[in-house]
Amino acid sequence: MNLSEVTERISQKLEAKGAHPDRQKIESRLRRLVEEFGVNIAEAERTVTADLAREHNVTGIGSNSSELRPINEIVPGEWVTLEGKIVALTPPLSPSIAQTGIIADSSGAIRFITWSRANAPAMEYGHWYRIESAVVDEYKGAPNLKIHSGTTITRMEKDAPLLPSITPIAELKPGVGSVRAKVVQDWEVTHDRMLQTGLLGDETGTIKFVVWKEEGKEKLDLDAVYNIFYATVDEYNGRLSLTLNTAMYITDEGDIEVGRNETEILGALVHIAPGSGLIKRCPVEGCNRTLSRQNYCPVHEIQPEFRYDLRLKGVLDDGIRARNVLMQREIVEALTGITLEEAIRIAETNPLGMDEIFYRIRNAVLGRYYTCTGNEFGGRLLVNSCTPMRFEPAELAALLNRAGGEAA
Repeated sequence: MNLSEVTERISQKLEAKGAHPDRQKIESRLRRLVEEFGVNIAEAERTVTADLAREHNVTGIGSNSSELRPINEIVPGEWVTLEGKIVALTPPLSPSIAQTGIIADSSGAIRFITWSRANAPAMEYGHWYRIESAVVDEYKGAPNLKIHSGTTITRMEKDAPLLPSITPIAELKPGVGSVRAKVVQDWEVTHDRMLQTGLLGDETGTIKFVVWKEEGKEKLDLDAVYNIFYATVDEYNGRLSLTLNTAMYITDEGDIEVGRNETEILGALVHIAPGSGLIKRCPVEGCNRTLSRQNYCPVHEIQPEFRYDLRLKGVLDDGIRARNVLMQREIVEALTGITLEEAIRIAETNPLGMDEIFYRIRNAVLGRYYTCTGNEFGGRLLVNSCTPMRFEPAELAALLNRAGGEAA
C-alpha cells in the first residue's frame, strides 16, 4: 500500500462527511509519520484520520472502517470492512465501471460496484473476499457498496457454504432478497429484451418479477414453486419488483397457498379499447406477443401457425377515478358467454371476421357495472376476478328519497 492510496482513502472519507481536505496536507502528514518517525502506514492512517476529523469537526470516520461488519448491519454513509462470497456478477453498464454484482455473507447480501479508475483486482464468482475501507451509499433506495482506489481487496482461502435467509414477500425492501414463491401469473412480455415477466406469490402477498434475456437464463413454469436466492429488489413508483437475472432459482416440490394483496374496484366499463376480443398470438416458445392482422410478430416476423386467444382491454370508472383494466380469456368468457372456440367459429364464418367478436364483446359489457379485483402494475389493473353488480331497486329508491329531501 503506498501513501497515495492512503491519502485518497482519507480524503474520500472526509469528503463523504461534507469536509474539503487538502490532499497535499494529508500526504505530507503521512510521509512525516512514516519516513521521519518510523510509524507503520496503518497506524499513520489512523492518526492522520483522527486528527483531520477533529479539525473538520467530523465524527464517525475513525478506525471503525477497519472493524469487520455483517452485511445486514451496514447502512449508507458508512465506510466498512466486510467478508463475503461473490454470488452474482452482472455486466457493467458503463466504461467507467469495472465490475458489478452481489456479495453475500451469512447475514445478508448487498450489491457492489467497482470503478474502473480504482484499478482493483477483479473478483471471481463463487469465491470469498475481504474488502476493506469500501464506502456505502444509496442507489434506488438500497445500500450499495462502492469499491474505489482506497479500497483493499483480498481473496480468502475459504469455501464455506451460504444458506440464504428466506424473506416473506410482504417484508421485502429495496436491495437484495431471497424468497420461496409460486408463479401465479405469466404475462405477455412488453420488451424485446425481456424473457419473462409475471407475478410471484407466497403466503404474505404477491410481487412482479422480470427475467431479462441472458445466456443461461430460463423461464419459470406457471404454478410451480421456486426457491429464489439473491434476486434484485427494485422500487418504482412505490411498488417493488424482483429482477431474477442475479438470482439462482431452484424448483421446490411443495405448494404455497398464495395470500392476495389485491385491489378491488367497483365501477362501470366505460370504454372497450382496440385490441380487445379475438386476437392472435405468436406461437414461438417464450414469446406470446400479440400479432398484427397480417400475422406479424415484431420479433419473429410472419407466423402463419399462430394461436388464438381472447382478452379485454378497457376502462373501469368508479365515479372518482378511471382505471385501465386487462382481462384474460377465462374472465372474458365468463362475462360475455362467448367461448374461445365459439369466437373462432364466428370469426371464420362471419363477413366481419374478428371485428364481429369485438362488437359482440363490447355490446355485452360496455356501460355495465362490475366489481373487479386484481393487481395494479404500470397504471393498469390486471384482473383476477370480475363479478357483475346486481341492480338493487331499494337502494336506488333510498338514494332518490335522500336527494329529494336535500332539495327541499
